[in-house]
Amino acid sequence: MAEQGKRATIADVARHAGVSQAAVSKVLNDGYGLSDAMRAKVEAAMEALGYRPSAMARGMRGRGYTLGVFLVDLRNTFFSVLIDGIRDTAEAQGYQVFIGQARSGLDAQRRLIEAMVDRRMDGLVLIAPFGPAEWLEEVGRTTPTVVLGRHGPGRNYDTVASDDIAGSGLIVDHLVSLGHRRIAHLKHVGDEKNQPGMPQEVRAQGYIEAMVRNGLQDDIDVIEARWSREGGQRAAELILDYPQAPTAIHAGSDMPALGAMEVFSRANWSVPGDISIVGYDNIPMSSMHPLSLTTIDQAGTEMGSLAAKLLLERIKGRTGPISTLVTPRLVLRSTAAPPPAHGTAGADRQKELGGVPE
Repeated sequence: MAEQGKRATIADVARHAGVSQAAVSKVLNDGYGLSDAMRAKVEAAMEALGYRPSAMARGMRGRGYTLGVFLVDLRNTFFSVLIDGIRDTAEAQGYQVFIGQARSGLDAQRRLIEAMVDRRMDGLVLIAPFGPAEWLEEVGRTTPTVVLGRHGPGRNYDTVASDDIAGSGLIVDHLVSLGHRRIAHLKHVGDEKNQPGMPQEVRAQGYIEAMVRNGLQDDIDVIEARWSREGGQRAAELILDYPQAPTAIHAGSDMPALGAMEVFSRANWSVPGDISIVGYDNIPMSSMHPLSLTTIDQAGTEMGSLAAKLLLERIKGRTGPISTLVTPRLVLRSTAAPPPAHGTAGADRQKELGGVPE
C-alpha cells in the first residue's frame, strides 16, 4: 500500500496485485499476449491505489508513442483515406502519426524511412513502397513494420492489401456481362521498376487471368500509364488513335480513369455510350455528380485501421508475420454500360459517319 499522501508507484501496484513489476509494466504498455485475468488483477490494483502512469515516465520506458507513415504520392487521394484509418486507430491508443513523402526515387525513399527510424519512431506503416523485398526485410528486422497496399508475405513485416486479383476479376467479369470483348487495362508504370507484389502488377495479373477465363485472350490490351490524372489523359489520347478502339477500360486506379474521361469528353466521346470506364479505389471524388464512376471499393479506412492494429501488436511484442487480404467490392454507378450497338467506339463510329473529332 502506498504511504498516505504519496503517489503510488509500479512497485506498490505489483505488491497489491501479487504480481511482478514486469507484469505491471506489460499491462501499462498493453503488451501482446497478456492474459485477461492478469490484466484484470493489475487494473484492479491500480484503481484501488489510485495509480496513474506518468506520461514522461511512459516515454522513458522506451517508447516515443509515435508512428511513421511513408507514402510516395500525396496527390493520390486514396492514400488520404488509408491515413484516416491509420490515424484513428493509432490516436485511440495514444500514438501520434507522422507522415513522410518521397517521390524522387529509391534512394530518397530509403533516406526518408531511415530518418524515421533514426528519430526513434516506434513503428512504420509503408504505403505501397517500391524497391526489392530484401530491403523491406532489412527495415522490418530493425523496426516494427507493416507494408500497406503491397502484397506479401514478408518474413519480418506484416502486409495488408486488397485482393487485387479478385478486384480485377470483378471488373472484367462485369464488363463481359454487359457484352464487352475489347477491354483495355491501364497499368501503372513509374520511375522505379515494378516489383512483384506491387498493386499494379497484381491488378494487371488479375486482368489477364480474367480475360483468359472469359475466352478473351486475343483481346488482352495492357496500356502502361501512370496512375495519375495526367497518365489517364495520355492513355486516352493513345486510344483515340487506335484503328479499332476498345469499348471498355479497366483503369488500375480512379485518378487515371477520371483523367481519361476528360480527354474522351473533349473528343466528343460519350462515357459510357461510346466507351465504358471502370476505376479502382473508390476515392471520394468518384461518387460526385456528374462523374459517378463505377469502381472497386477497397474499404480503405478499414485497411488503414487494420494496418495500424497489426503495427501496434508488433510494437507490443508479436514477431510472427501476418499477411492479410481485404475483400474488394464492385460499386456500380454510371460509367459502364453495354458497348455501342455498332460494336465500335467513339472515333470509329464517327469515321463511319464521315467525321472525326478534333
